[in-house]
Amino acid sequence: MAENLTLARPYADAAFSLAKAGSALGRWSEALDRMAAVVVDPQMQACIDNPRLSAPQILAFFTDVVGDLTAEQKNFVQVLIDNERLGVLPEIRDLFVELKNGFEGVRDAEIESAFPIDKAALAQLTADLESRYRCKIKSTVMVNPDLIGGVRIAIGDQVIDASVRGKLAAMASALKN
Repeated sequence: MAENLTLARPYADAAFSLAKAGSALGRWSEALDRMAAVVVDPQMQACIDNPRLSAPQILAFFTDVVGDLTAEQKNFVQVLIDNERLGVLPEIRDLFVELKNGFEGVRDAEIESAFPIDKAALAQLTADLESRYRCKIKSTVMVNPDLIGGVRIAIGDQVIDASVRGKLAAMASALKN
């Protein structure tokens, strides 16, 4: 995984530069999402790894499946194919999103909750996080019944554990010491 990130970084930087220069960050993000979803499909993997298919054939097939791509995006895919880096598209997409979010002042928050969170509570939680971190927050909610109650929030490398499970673990640790 770390090796894939190393391989993907210059391509993500290049895609970000192209998207930023063309004022097309959203379109590039959507295209990279589609490309990453297509490239992980087992049938597409078989085509990419097929030695009987030439680079132009792979490019034509891949771009047909992905759909609406600009000329720059097709050239980007061509470079990936030529350098045998099509398989790192998911990592390229992830790094691109990080660069885009940093440029736009947005941070991702992964919120785990023991129960589904209604829209009003999520909006309030997101607003509280935005005021605490002084930036725009893009929240992703996952239900995890193992938390018993409360929430666990991860923003970057910071974790706010306000779950019952986390509090019980902290009490158990305190009692052992």
